[in-house]
Formats: sequence, structure tokens, C-alpha cells
Amino acid sequence: MKINNVVVIGSGTMGSGIAAQLCNANIPVTLLDLKTEISQKAKERIEKSRPPLLIDKSKIDGINVGNIADNFNLVAEADWIVEAVVERIDIKHDIYEKIFKKRKKDSIVSSNTSSIPISVLSEKLSEEDKKDFCITHFFNPVRYMDLLEIVKNEKSDLEKIKHLKNFCEVDLGKGAIICNDTPGFLGNRIGVYAMQVAMTEAFKLKLSIEEADAIFGRPMGIPKTGVFGLYDLIGIDLMADVLKSFIKELPKSDEFQEVAKEIPLVKKLI
Repeated sequence: MKINNVVVIGSGTMGSGIAAQLCNANIPVTLLDLKTEISQKAKERIEKSRPPLLIDKSKIDGINVGNIADNFNLVAEADWIVEAVVERIDIKHDIYEKIFKKRKKDSIVSSNTSSIPISVLSEKLSEEDKKDFCITHFFNPVRYMDLLEIVKNEKSDLEKIKHLKNFCEVDLGKGAIICNDTPGFLGNRIGVYAMQVAMTEAFKLKLSIEEADAIFGRPMGIPKTGVFGLYDLIGIDLMADVLKSFIKELPKSDEFQEVAKEIPLVKKLI
């Protein structure tokens, strides 16, 4: 299986980052969104990004843009289709229905979801289509974050998963790990819990945002953004969706439930 052409659907932070990394690897990529103007603006953000998402700015022409109404036929030419839309099941299911009607045989389809189980994402797919579906959870910023979680389940074609892992390691320079379909996979199961504990304790101790970020940052081997800064970088609205997913999927007895409650300040900011 050779990946020579990729379509990324959703030009937000993650979709843009994935497209840029494919561009860095000289893989032709098309970035689609609801309107071409949206994906074009994303392309412009990629070119101006700080820290830079592109190794060489002259590579920017390797990213084509379009919209899902007029340019969806490009899915039929792709070896790999990456869904990176908003974390809403209904929207994702609608996109998958369109993708699997249009895609070429044996192409890989993946979601960049950070927390929704593969069993939920693929529940409306045929048994045959489920073989070619997985989760490829990149971390932001895609160029600089080494970790990539490739999530499979018992329906997945393991040979394709291995080929995809090899491509992501060799061509995209990722440290790819294959995960089973458990809540939060690996990175978020640990990382989001740690962030929620830090935020909960910060409010209990009446720390300022700056104090909390200073402590839950470099001193603990965590990026200098700290916990509130990292929340903001990921997106406070996205984090709210991630938490809802955890609350739904984890048993009531899990310790995560204790710190997953809505934080009034974050709710107000959203």
C-alpha cells in the first residue's frame, strides 16, 4: 500500500497541521472545508505560522484547497482520507457516509478525534468499510509533537494499520503507537486527567492563572504554556467536548469523574 495522495477534511488547527506535515513530506494534499475561503485562509495561516509548520515556505503550493460541495470528488483519488472536523458524532457520521460512497477501493479513512471511540465513529459503516477505518490522533502542533496514536479495534485490517504506521513514522517523522479502543486512548487518558487535576487544585488553592501555569509547566517537565495556557492552545470549546466524551465513556467509579466537572470560569469564557 502506497500513500501518494491525501485529502484532509476540516481546515481547523489540527487539519491544517496535518496538511502542513504532509506537505513537508512532499505528499500532495488537498484541504477541504465548508467553503473554499475557509480552507484558503487556513493555508495562509500555515504559511505565516509561528512556530513555522512548514520546513520550507516554498512548499506551500503542495497544499491544494477546496470545499466539500464542489471538490468532494477529489476523495476518489486519495489513498488516505483524514477527517478532522468538529467533535460531533452526527457531523462525522454524515462525512463518513459521503466519503465511503466516493472513495476508491482499499483507501484508508481515519479520524483525528482525540477521544471519541472508534466503535462509535464506525457504527454506521459496513463490515467491509470498517476494515479500512481507524483513528489517527495527531497532537498539536503537528510538526513538533512527536506522538501519533493510531487506534484500531477488532474490525481493523492489521496489515493496513502496520503500513499506515510505517508511513507515518518514515515519511511524516512521527513516533506512532498503535492503541486499542479505550476511552481517551493513551495520551489523553493520562494528559487530560492531569490537566483537570491541575485546574481543580488551582481553584481549590485560589491560585492565579499565572501562578498555576508557572507551577504546572517547566518545573514539572511540561511545556511552558502551563495548564491554562495549554487549555487555551487546544481550544476551550474543544476541551469541553473532550470532557463530555470522557464522562460518557468512563464508569461512574472512575477517578476522572471527580475532576471532569464543568469549571465555571471556562464555561463563562466559552
